[in-house]
Amino acid sequence: MSQPTLLKIYQSLLSAFGPQHWWPANTAEEVIFGAILAQNTTWENAKRAIAALKNTENLSFKKIPTINLEELADLIKSARFLNQKAKALKAVADYLGNTYNFDIEKMKKKPLGKLREELLNLYRIGPETADSILLYALEKPIFVIDAYTKRMFSQHGFMKSDDSYEAYQKFFMDNLPHNVQVYNEFHALIVHTGYLYCKPKPLCEECPLSHF
Repeated sequence: MSQPTLLKIYQSLLSAFGPQHWWPANTAEEVIFGAILAQNTTWENAKRAIAALKNTENLSFKKIPTINLEELADLIKSARFLNQKAKALKAVADYLGNTYNFDIEKMKKKPLGKLREELLNLYRIGPETADSILLYALEKPIFVIDAYTKRMFSQHGFMKSDDSYEAYQKFFMDNLPHNVQVYNEFHALIVHTGYLYCKPKPLCEECPLSHF
């Protein structure tokens, strides 16, 4: 696929749905919470967990080390896999405190590659979560690949369903401007489109991408 074709897909989705205003969070720190809590569950479940942390004044990585692991797991139970995610939040809190003194702006100054390496070394942080943090919280130019991306672009014959995360990411980053806003908006639009049309019984004929 050439760069113009991928940009046309982006423009088609943007025309169909408009800007998505992602990530839905008030602070960069909240984005990081959301990226972890949204793993393997719906965004609605993650939102309830975020609300529980916020309502108890614990939506802060400075506060996470002071909370008992069992108590933290109970607070985020709506997000599923509560014990693993509680441990992940603890690990991220330790990392942010020890490496950056909880200063997100200081973190943003580090090169993308080094930050990605650091994040991937943390408990339960895989490529999608790391890249979501890098793009949406730290405003680094890296494209996030998720299940909807693979489903849509393999369905349309641009990639294979079993191609690696890295292959999909290279495909997008080779054919799009290296621009944080474009990566942000395009990924958000893919997720929105996938949610609406990539059902167990796909609604391909109704999809704005049906003509591609």
